[in-house]
Parts: sequence; C-alpha cells; structure tokens
Amino acid sequence: MNNPITITASQSQTATFATNKVIRNTYTLLSMTLLFSALTAGVSMTLNLPHPGLLLTLGGYFGLLFATTKFRNSALGLAFVFALTGFMGYTLGPILNTYLALPNGGQVVMTSMGGTGAIFLGLSGFALTTRKDFSFMGGFLMVGILVAFLAGLGAVFLEIPGLSLAVSSMFVLLMAGLILYETSNIIHGGETDYIMATVTLFVAIFNLFTSLLHLLGFMNGDE
Repeated sequence: MNNPITITASQSQTATFATNKVIRNTYTLLSMTLLFSALTAGVSMTLNLPHPGLLLTLGGYFGLLFATTKFRNSALGLAFVFALTGFMGYTLGPILNTYLALPNGGQVVMTSMGGTGAIFLGLSGFALTTRKDFSFMGGFLMVGILVAFLAGLGAVFLEIPGLSLAVSSMFVLLMAGLILYETSNIIHGGETDYIMATVTLFVAIFNLFTSLLHLLGFMNGDE
C-alpha cells in the first residue's frame, strides 16, 4: 500500500520539475527572440525601411499573435513566435532611427534600453525569489491594458500629445505589473505553455521599452 506522504512528495517533485522546465524554456526562448528582434530592428535601421503604419502594424501583430496562439503546441508555434517578434523588431527600427536623428537621441535610446532591462530583471528576480502569488492582478491588468490601448488609439487619431504621454505612463506601470503577473503565473503553474509565456513577456518588454523611449524623449526635449 502506497504511503500518502510519499505520493504527495512525489507529486510535489513532479510539479516542481515541470515548473522549472517551463521557466527554463521560457527564458531561453525569450533570450533568442529578443536577439532576433534586435537583429531585425538593426536591419530595418540599416536599410532605413519606412514604418508600415498603424493599420498594418496592428494587423500584422494581431494576425501573428493569433497564429502563434493557435499553433502553440506544435513546431509551427515556434516559427510564428519568431515571425511575431521579428515583425515587432522591424517596426521598431524606424522608431529608433527617428530618435537617433534627434539631439541626445542616442542617450535617450540607451537610457530606455537600460531602464527596461533593469525593470525586467528586477521584477522577474523579485517574483522568482519571493514566489509571491500575483494572480490577483490579472483582471486589473486586462482592463487596464484595454483602456490604455483604446486611449492610445485616441491619442494617435486625435493628435493629443498630453494623452499620448499619459498612455505611455500607464503602459510603463501596466507592463511592470504584467511582468510580475506572468512570472508568478509560471511559478505557480498557471501558465504551462512556454511559448505563450515567452510571447507575454516579450510584449511586456517591447511596450515597456517604447513607452520609456517616448517619456524620456519628451523629458529631454526631443519631441
């Protein structure tokens, strides 16, 4: 007859192993997609490619995100992850060229990059070491991101600089919360698919960087 304590310990070890595997696969794939996105951004900058525009950007992003989600349990899912992150890198290239052409633009870009890295590493490290459960943030983040996204569209179409800055500030806070939430979700078994975990963290890093870029550019008088 099996000892209930032994069975419980075995189940706990299995769950811990599965969680560690998801964490390892997620951060490995995230590192690869960040490098690939940086490469496509560099190519876009070097070739001085034009920005595809808001509609094509949204269409490409949501289309590739849908494909990634649909095929997340197959090899095609990996291909679509790189297609999505590569596309986002391409759209970032023209934005970086615009900032780099401005006075102090290089400093703004490097500061935004360093700030993004520090925030991501700090929040991820906090969630991983403390193992606190941030699942309670899920509903708030979903509503907040939707509101910020719609406000961002309004700022673009209505050309309201103040609203645009407010949206960037909201996204900095929301993406920081999303990093905590998703890391906690992985640790506590709420997210078992490393492809979707990678996409969520990548999107958080991307939006965090572009939002910091906008805010720091404004504070430095580059916009």
